Amino acid sequence: MTVENAVRSSDFSGFIQPDIAQAYFEEAKRASVVQQLARQVPLSANGAAVPVVTSKPRAGWVAEGAAKPVSDEKMALKTIKPQKLAVIIPVSAEVVRANPGNFMNLIREDIGEAFAKAFDAAALHGTSSPFGAEQNLAATTKTVKLGTTKQPQGGLFGDINNGLDLLAKARKKLNGFVFDDIVEPMMNTAMDTTGRPIFISAPTNGTAEPVRSGTLLGRNALFAEEVAPSTETGATVGFGGDFTKVVWGTVGGITFDVSTEAAVTIGGKLVSLFENNLVAVRAEAEYGLLVADKDAFVKYTI
Repeated sequence: MTVENAVRSSDFSGFIQPDIAQAYFEEAKRASVVQQLARQVPLSANGAAVPVVTSKPRAGWVAEGAAKPVSDEKMALKTIKPQKLAVIIPVSAEVVRANPGNFMNLIREDIGEAFAKAFDAAALHGTSSPFGAEQNLAATTKTVKLGTTKQPQGGLFGDINNGLDLLAKARKKLNGFVFDDIVEPMMNTAMDTTGRPIFISAPTNGTAEPVRSGTLLGRNALFAEEVAPSTETGATVGFGGDFTKVVWGTVGGITFDVSTEAAVTIGGKLVSLFENNLVAVRAEAEYGLLVADKDAFVKYTI
C-alpha cells in the first residue's frame, strides 16, 4: 500500500462531524487554563450576542399595601465573533503506514495542546490576538508584584491577598486564579499569617496532567506552562479575578487537510513533504472570545 493510498483509506479529507471532533476540543480544553475557568456559550459561524449584566436589581422593604419599589436590572449585549485558529503538523509517513486508521488519534494530543496554548496566549496576554486590544486579561489596570510583602505581614500570602483587596475595593469578585508553573513551587511552601498553607493541591490521578489544579484563598487555582510569556523581572506570571466575565465558544467541528506533496516551513526552511517522506496535517478550528470586563482581574508580576 502506498502512502497516498494509506492516507486516503483513513478518510482524512473533509469535515469531522461534531461527535468525532468533540474529542479534539476536549483535549484542547483540558490543556487550557482559560477554557476551564471561563464560561462557554454556543457559537454559530456568524457569532453570538452575549447578554452581560451591568447592574443588578435591588429589593426594598415596604409597608402592607404600599407601592412596591421598582429596580431595573441593566443588561448589555456584547458580540462574540469566531476567529480561525490553525496548525500544521508534519509527521513521518512511516507512522501513517503503521496505523492509518488511527493516525489522527496519534496526534490528537499535539493538536489539542497547540490550540490550547494559542488560545490562552491570546486570552491572557493578547498575543497574536484577533479579538481586539483590550480583549485579554493583561489589559487590566490592576497589578500586584509578588515578593513585595514581607513577613510577618504575610509574605506571598500578603501579595495574593493584595490582589483580592484591589478587586474587593472595586466591587469585583475573585473566583479563580491562573498561574505559570514557575510560581507553583513558591505557592507550595507559602503560609498565611496563622501558619496554614495558602495553596491546597487537588488529588492527582497518577498521570501528568497539562494543567494542575487546587485552591488558593479558597478559590480554584490552575497552574500550566506558558501562562507567563517570559520569566524576566516584571513579567506577568498569573491572574486572579472573576472568570464569569470571560466568555468563549467554538463553531462546529474541526476541518483538516492531509498532504504528502506540498511544501511546509519547518525550522524556518521550506521543506518538500514528498522529498522527505513526510505527511502534513493542517487542522483548523474557529474560536470566539469575549472579555466583558478586563478590570474584573488583577495581574501578578515578578
